[in-house]
Order: sequence, then structure tokens, then C-alpha cells
Amino acid sequence: MSEKITEQQVLDVLRSVKEPDLHKDIVALNFVKDVRICGGIIGFRLVLATPGQARKEQLEEAARKAILTLPGAERAEIKVELEVPKGRGVGDREAIPGVKNIIAVSSGKGGVGKSTVAVNMAVALAALGAKVGLLDTDIYGPNVPIMMGSIEEPKVRGNKISPREAYNVRFMSVGLLNRGDQAVIWRGPMLHRLIEQFLRDVEWGELDYLLVDMPPGTGDVQLSLAQLVPVNGAVLVTTPQEVALADVRKAHNMFQQVGVPVIGIVENMSYFVCSNCSERHEIFGSGGGEELAAKFEIKLLGQIPLSVGIREGGDLGVPVVAGAPDSAQAQAFRQTAEALATQMSILAMKATRLPILNFD
Repeated sequence: MSEKITEQQVLDVLRSVKEPDLHKDIVALNFVKDVRICGGIIGFRLVLATPGQARKEQLEEAARKAILTLPGAERAEIKVELEVPKGRGVGDREAIPGVKNIIAVSSGKGGVGKSTVAVNMAVALAALGAKVGLLDTDIYGPNVPIMMGSIEEPKVRGNKISPREAYNVRFMSVGLLNRGDQAVIWRGPMLHRLIEQFLRDVEWGELDYLLVDMPPGTGDVQLSLAQLVPVNGAVLVTTPQEVALADVRKAHNMFQQVGVPVIGIVENMSYFVCSNCSERHEIFGSGGGEELAAKFEIKLLGQIPLSVGIREGGDLGVPVVAGAPDSAQAQAFRQTAEALATQMSILAMKATRLPILNFD
């Protein structure tokens, strides 16, 4: 008669399974929950902190193989779940109920494709299983409704505005309220009040990530966001050329001054692959994003190619991540979104769940 398998034995063998990006084992990361043993059948919940289908399949398979090394183990019943950790913002700003992480997507200047990056990262995160919201605070150029393919005016329920939803992403924009070609001509106090309403009076619900598409520059909206809510991190979008990089440096310094950690750099329009010759052309130069990330000791989250498909998807209201999910462009956005989610999980765990662990 074989000896009974114990919970401690189960945990010991699962310590051999490492989370590939967090570089710790799944037991130390507290991912293994509710272990149950019935003869040779071992069951447990595997609660991951970062969305991603490949990560899910890799860890589930590795855990299953580890369990079956136990003498007497016949089958592993693993239920994989996602539980994105709640980040801790800087200062004493009041959080948005139900929103775990607020991420500012910003740039120092216009024309670098910041809204395109924000939209596609939001859609990519939702496709990976996360609950995602997108707030368009680019008051003077609110392009998110067009890119998301939904320009209908939002409904009001009681004192709350219901956000629009497309591609499993809840979103809000002044472009949904100020329709047509009428210009928005507002001063700082009016902008501050609008941002406050979008944050407090929109019924966001339960969100793992709220991405905030910022206007270009370092002006009133950036300051209002930092003053109103605990922003957990910022992503800076640039192109490889020096003109864009110079302004991104200013944006980085601005976020440092208001106490918002910069998570990483996204280099948009990084290169172009010719459809005829398949050669890679670096139209706006090369190495700028890597150089900037190294200078500020942050991550280069991704390099997004210049592509007609990305532009067409934005114009048609079908983000390339949703419209052409198997394309190289969509893959680049998904990898960038996963890299962002990983950095947010590391930041949250350092601050709250696992302060004793070193994730560097």
C-alpha cells in the first residue's frame, strides 16, 4: 500500500515551476491555492497575476508534469484563474472604486501614434483575459471613439455615465459628447473638472487596468490626473527619431516630479517591412527607444512596426489586434501589452503582496 500524498509534498514539487517573467516559483509567488488530494488525484487552483495565453498554458503544463512526478499521483486537476494584483499609487489620492491599476499612456509630442498604441494595448489586454478600461483625455484631439468604431453618445443612469464598450474594452472620451467638428476651447479649470468627472462619474465597474490616453505634452491634463487619482504607472510612447526622443525626456521628468513611476517605453513606427522585397527599413532611425530606456533604467516594452494595416484599422474602427490578430503588427502589440502587464504585476507585488521578494 502506497503512502498517502501530503499537501506539503505537492507544494514541494510545485516549487520547481518558475514563472518565466517574475523569475520566482509559483509557490513562493502564492499562485497555488486550495490544494486538495483524493487518493492519486491532486487538484488545486493556479491563480496567475499576469494575463497571457502562452503563459497560462506553459505554467499549467509545467505544474501538471511536476505533480505527476510524485509517487502515487495519477492525475492533476488544475483550474487556472487570473487575479491581477492591485497596485499602490503614490500619495493619498482617492482611488476609483473597482479599478486596480491606472496607467497613463503619454508622449512628449503629438504625431507619434500614442492613441493608436493605447487603443491596441487595451484591446490586446482584454483579449488576454484582463478587464480593461480606456479613458481618452486628449480633449483637443479625441480620436479613440473613431479607432474603437463606436461614436454613439453614452447613456446616463442616475448620476453615473455608462461607458461605451467595444472589443471587451470599456471606454470614455469627450469625442462621444462633443460630436462633429466643433472645437473644444477650454481653460485649465474646466479641463480639471472634466477629467474629474470622467474618473469619478463614469461607471467603470471592476477593472484590472484603466489605460488613460493622455494629450501630447506636459500640461494641465497630466497634472490633473496625477492630482486626482493614484496613478500606478506611466508608459511613454516615442518614435526612434531624436525630435520625438527629446520631448519624451521632458515627459519622463514631468512624471518624476509628480511622483508617478514610469513603467517603460514603447517605440512606435520602429521599422517598416517592404511588402515587395521583405526588407526591413528603419525610416525614422533606430535605437532611440533602447537608448532612452537604458538612460532612465526602465524597460523597452515593445517596438511597433510602421504599417498600412495599423493605420487602416484605426480609420475603420477595427484595431489591428482585433482585425488582423495573426499579423506581425498584432503580435507586436500583444507582446508589448504582456510586457506592460508583467511590469505592473512586479510593481504591485513589490509594494503590497510580496514585499520580501526581489524581482530584479
